[in-house]
Amino acid sequence: MDNSSYCTESLNSALSGTKSGSSDDDMVEITGATLDFSVTEDVQSLDRDGDGVEGVPRLLELLEEPVPGLGTYEDFNTIDWVREKTKDRDRHREIASKSKESTWALVKSVCDAFSGWLLMLLIGLMSGALAGGIDISAHWMTDLKEGVCLSGFWFNREHCCWGSNHTTFQDREQCPQWTSWAQLLTGSSEGAAAYIVNYLLYVSWALLFSFLAVTLVRAFAPYACGSGIPEIKTILSGFIIRGYLGKWTLVVKTVTLVLAVSSGLSLGKEGPLVHVACCCGNILCHLFTKYRKNEAKRREVLSAAAAVGVSVAFGAPIGGVLFSLEEVSYYFPLKTLWRSFFAALVAAFTLRSINPFGDSRLVLFYVEFHTPWHLLELIPFVLLGVFGGIWGALFIRANIAWCRRRKTTWLGRYPVLEVLVVTAVTGLVAFPNPYTRGSTSELISELFNDCGLLDSSQLCNYDNVNVTRVSNRLPDRPAGRGVYTAMWQLALALVFKMLITVVTFGMKVPSGLFIPSMAVGAIAGRLLGIGMEQLALYHHDWLVFQGWCSPGADCITPGLYAMVGAASCLGGVTRMTVSLVVIMFELTGGLEYIVPLMAAAMTSKWVADALGKEGIYEAHIRLNGYPFLEPKEEFSHKTLAMDVMRPRQGDPPLSVLTQDGMSVQEAEELVASTAYSGFPVVVSRESQRLVGFVLRRDLVISIDSARQRQEGVVSSSRIFFTEHPPPQPPGSPPPLKLRSILDLGPLTLTDHTAMDIVVDIFRKLGLRQCLITHNGRLLGIITKKDILKHLASMANRDPDSILFN
Repeated sequence: MDNSSYCTESLNSALSGTKSGSSDDDMVEITGATLDFSVTEDVQSLDRDGDGVEGVPRLLELLEEPVPGLGTYEDFNTIDWVREKTKDRDRHREIASKSKESTWALVKSVCDAFSGWLLMLLIGLMSGALAGGIDISAHWMTDLKEGVCLSGFWFNREHCCWGSNHTTFQDREQCPQWTSWAQLLTGSSEGAAAYIVNYLLYVSWALLFSFLAVTLVRAFAPYACGSGIPEIKTILSGFIIRGYLGKWTLVVKTVTLVLAVSSGLSLGKEGPLVHVACCCGNILCHLFTKYRKNEAKRREVLSAAAAVGVSVAFGAPIGGVLFSLEEVSYYFPLKTLWRSFFAALVAAFTLRSINPFGDSRLVLFYVEFHTPWHLLELIPFVLLGVFGGIWGALFIRANIAWCRRRKTTWLGRYPVLEVLVVTAVTGLVAFPNPYTRGSTSELISELFNDCGLLDSSQLCNYDNVNVTRVSNRLPDRPAGRGVYTAMWQLALALVFKMLITVVTFGMKVPSGLFIPSMAVGAIAGRLLGIGMEQLALYHHDWLVFQGWCSPGADCITPGLYAMVGAASCLGGVTRMTVSLVVIMFELTGGLEYIVPLMAAAMTSKWVADALGKEGIYEAHIRLNGYPFLEPKEEFSHKTLAMDVMRPRQGDPPLSVLTQDGMSVQEAEELVASTAYSGFPVVVSRESQRLVGFVLRRDLVISIDSARQRQEGVVSSSRIFFTEHPPPQPPGSPPPLKLRSILDLGPLTLTDHTAMDIVVDIFRKLGLRQCLITHNGRLLGIITKKDILKHLASMANRDPDSILFN
């Protein structure tokens, strides 16, 4: 792999460096055949008996010995789901039949059945351990930008102060063991000089972390950048990107994710954790033969791994399973659902055992609310949903425009400089504002928090009139000076987060979008919640507040508004609904808040869909030209298969393999002169009666293997796809019998099949190509790439943008 270009650019360079025949589904445009539908004679028999001629060597039968590489796929190809599922069924039947023959075969059958659950266990343990390490490291390195612990530099600020005997309740913000950089270097923690020193070191640490992150990605694992979810969705749909889920990508992504989060950039680790978990799943698949040798089975494991990633990101096992089902997976059978749930449970248990935050919680912003919501509060909740939908749609448009500009300007040529400039701007603007100085997860935690007597946040700086210490609540809460200060600081933080996230997402470092989106919504929600709280306090006699918001009652919970706002913005960006509500419910542990979350999530989706149909991940899939058939998109055009198939009118005719009339040289010339990934096999060029389909890779590997393993195979040797080849003349070179690589059941449709049905078949069966016939004779072919190009042209987009342009 060329380390000078990476992420999407690396895909482009890798593709351009290979034959165009390895492109995703550029299958066949068959040459050298003339379609004559006026032929009326009977076609010749598919199978002809023949006992061979004395002295002629026995035919090579590829099923007798396994040929390395046979049945596999090249890089940047789409797998054949039907073929892979058939292979797995045949393997399972063979194991089941052998299990009745001996006890050892029965034990092997049981081990094979249990291997899936063992694999899920290993994925959960590995992903949970990595997530715990990432959380602990990121928390420590984020605090390192502001100071260091004298009792042990490996402690973050919170853990450092836990061990201090000098920290009291009244001075809980003061911790003698924790020293700022200014105090350590200049001996003073107050004054302009100390502030400037802390400021400079904050920005310097941020630049160092981001430089290390982008350099490691550039040098060792180009695929480690971004969130990874668009690529994982494409891989789960059947596409192959070698190395994207490899061990180097896992190692580099884990390390650079910590660095990127610690640098203070407006990004999160939750999306990349899905990529990390999928890397774990892909690597562990190689321990089990049935997953290593079957691409479809491996994708079932990757679907479960995606659920594990969300489980350890949010501490939400059920939400993770639903996220994989709703947002990521292309094929999700019931068995995968059970195993995903088990793997997510193991991962959450592992993370809980590590206890990265020291409070027995799985996430930093876990919170519990105690005040019930009122029906009339649905109005501001729906307004937050409208805000989330509008911001989500605008963010997607702005981010895609910026990423498109990145591809065509100097930004794409100097990714390290871009990361450093964005980091410098982020650090310089973030430091003066206390709500942007720390990590975004800590900001969300503070915004979600329901103020009590022990809270020291400015957001809880109320002028308390009546204090009920028995319940540790603040019933009457008129806003104090600290609350008003916090509100304008939050307003500035909101504008900053909205703008900087647009240019940050998509840079050449690991970058997730969950946390920045939630932060924008949480800030907006908290501001609205405080406004509603003060309105109810000073105007409790208004008709809208009568009956449920009496004087002295704590009837409005600003933290709840922050949570609803976070769900709204995240839903507007990703278009998640069910999984989003469940994730937020698992974060708070309150059943009674499901209705506000549902109302906000659905409103944000409706508003965002009205402004743009695509979520952020679908938009990036289309921007990068990945061959992905969106299952949510409806096909509403009245076209037929004959309008999309190749060859079209005026194109060169189809080029095919014949079942018994070609030599090795002719087959090799056909492969060399074309750039397609497979060839139909017909009875003869005259009849065009379809026999089956052969993949280009299988044909090349089979011929090369035959030359090495069978003496006498030369260019003039005949190739037969029939079960009983005809007798060969004496002295002729030994033929090749390649029926074992022939797909005898390729999916065929007639030329008058409606395209909406064709598209539906491609989506639900995971096809890579479909052969088109007319009156039983081969007429053309439709590939997945043809479908994508046709959909693009129907939407007035450039059809040539498909597949890494």
